[in-house]
Amino acid sequence: MSQLTQLTPYLDELKTFYNNHTTLCRGIIASLVGVRVLKWLRAGVKKRQNDKKRKEYPQDTVILHHIGRGPYAPSLVPFAVKLETYLRMANIPYKCEHGYEKSSKHKYPWITYNGEDLADSSFIIHFLNQHLKVNLNSWMTDEQRAVATAFQRLVEDDLYWILVVTRWVNELNADFIRLVMGFPLAMFFVRTFMTRHVRTMCWAQGMGRHSQQDVQQIARKDLTALSNYLGKKKFLMGDKACEEDCAVFGQLSQIYWQMPSSINTIFKDEFPQLVAYCERMKDTYWPDWKECTTQGGTAEATR
Repeated sequence: MSQLTQLTPYLDELKTFYNNHTTLCRGIIASLVGVRVLKWLRAGVKKRQNDKKRKEYPQDTVILHHIGRGPYAPSLVPFAVKLETYLRMANIPYKCEHGYEKSSKHKYPWITYNGEDLADSSFIIHFLNQHLKVNLNSWMTDEQRAVATAFQRLVEDDLYWILVVTRWVNELNADFIRLVMGFPLAMFFVRTFMTRHVRTMCWAQGMGRHSQQDVQQIARKDLTALSNYLGKKKFLMGDKACEEDCAVFGQLSQIYWQMPSSINTIFKDEFPQLVAYCERMKDTYWPDWKECTTQGGTAEATR
């Protein structure tokens, strides 16, 4: 009798158990896969931390740490696009270092500057402004600065959560998830682990308590306010870009280029001025945009 024949009764018993306890078995399988993936991620982070300890960075150069290039925009993280746009706008020398190591605040992006690690895009910009005597808003009045700050809060404290809850919870796009995650069972991993975590965060913040129809209504109001104020101006506050344009562009870059969803459709169909604004920011500060993306997963980013 072959070994396979000897195993047949056990396989049949295992199959029967699975059919009778499908939910339990799937939970066990998901947990095993999750543990394996987490071990893989932690091993990668530990290796990068050890590499970082051995690495010496050039002086007076910002080392921008974030998760890497996106398929259609320079990063999947809007705050990384914001910060890198600022560095370009201010002509500050920088280099990107891609990886999954988070900052001391457990966020992306973060920077290393002359041996000092700094977290949170807004605090990083404030530090660089002070340290390097940068003032992209020197031409603005106090009233203009107040308005610009209000719109930054609009996009980063409201529109951002619309992006998060739509992309990772309400309108998961299987093709996009497989494209950005880049490993087998990506959709399974996202649904089982990431979506659950993000749903909890969005519920605590408040956006996750709304239906997607309500989320669309909130998005329309935010985008309408931004579009109406932009009007025929080239940038948020006039013919010259300001620091807050970096924040606005960071969030809009995700909705326009990297968010296959109802919000993306609303953005493209109903807000042509904001579409033109995104293209204008890209052309002005990202002449190498194509080289800073994976071009839909078909190429490796070279910048």
